Amino acid sequence: MQIIHIDMDAFFAAVEVRDDPSLAGKPLIIGALPHERGVVSTCSYEARKYGVRSGMPITQAYRLCPHGIFMHGKGRYSEVSREIRKIWADYTDLMEVVSIDEAFLDVTGSAHLFGGAMNIAKEIKARTLAQHRLTCSVGIGYSFMSAKLASEEKKPDGLFEIPNKQVLHELILDRPSRTIYGIGGQSAKTLAENGIKTVRDILTYPELVKTLFGKYGEYIVRLASGEDTRRVEPPTAAKSLGKEHTFQKDIMDFDILKDYLLLLAKRIAFKLQGKGIFGKTVTLKVTYAGMKRISRNISGDYTNCAKEIAARASALLDKVERKPVRLVGISVSGFSDNIGEQLNLFDAHNTIKNSRINETVHGLQEKFGLDKIKTAHELIALQNIKDAGE
Repeated sequence: MQIIHIDMDAFFAAVEVRDDPSLAGKPLIIGALPHERGVVSTCSYEARKYGVRSGMPITQAYRLCPHGIFMHGKGRYSEVSREIRKIWADYTDLMEVVSIDEAFLDVTGSAHLFGGAMNIAKEIKARTLAQHRLTCSVGIGYSFMSAKLASEEKKPDGLFEIPNKQVLHELILDRPSRTIYGIGGQSAKTLAENGIKTVRDILTYPELVKTLFGKYGEYIVRLASGEDTRRVEPPTAAKSLGKEHTFQKDIMDFDILKDYLLLLAKRIAFKLQGKGIFGKTVTLKVTYAGMKRISRNISGDYTNCAKEIAARASALLDKVERKPVRLVGISVSGFSDNIGEQLNLFDAHNTIKNSRINETVHGLQEKFGLDKIKTAHELIALQNIKDAGE
């Protein structure tokens, strides 16, 4: 196999610097403001020098880098990501996108058409820079793990190849066990407590690793030996679509929560309508102030209407315990793209009629922006949220 792994360099931060050059060279932290709840989505390399990392609580990031520039994320990242993926898709249809800024490409069958995998990697980097003024690190490998490790080897703006097991072993044998793709902090700690600290140790004491972790241990040993048979899997249809919101202060007023549910439902409905699909199951997610999490769901007629999605979520909210809430979320599942086959004649007629209204609204939202077109219910909800100080 010939696998290419592409990882955009500090993607969110890089987009911000591209659009506002005055931010260049500064410790930029994307996610939330210092006084807010939230985590770091990404940060510039200047911020990483202070120990700031993705997934870190904003409060911790502020302690490490109080002079950093803290920002909320912007919606345009997804749009930029979609445009960059068009470049990747020019080289293969076997592409597995693992996040908004990262993907694996299997070019085994197409590399010869473009002068080889290395030439594809160089073209992707050059086109990304020329068309979007962004850099990416690209790794070429004989397997998933080797490609991933190769992309990390020369970051940022890197290009590296690990063509076979021998090169892989020369590179990683004396590196920490966490070098192995999939070994996390807790697993590395367990290994270290048993005297296994490096990749070489894993290969020296494979039976101990298997004893410690069972089937997972066998998997670790295979990866450490350079055996990785995973295949690039193009995306399948999503099984659900969802949105959630974390409050800056816990909310006890359930009417305000319902206003938020309507706004979340609007964004889900916009995506459903854009895909031309309908869902029959609405799931409500609630996280209370004490971090207790619950979820409830209800199924009904197929819908992609924000008002109906919000109504079902609100009905579920009425049945849960009333105490301070930290987070609410909605997801819709049980999709179909042909509601006429799923409903009786009367219900189908009414649902299709409503969907045509939704299509008109969706068209306006696509043209003028999702937040520019609002229903009366949404305007009231926004005002209630504003009045509540959220």
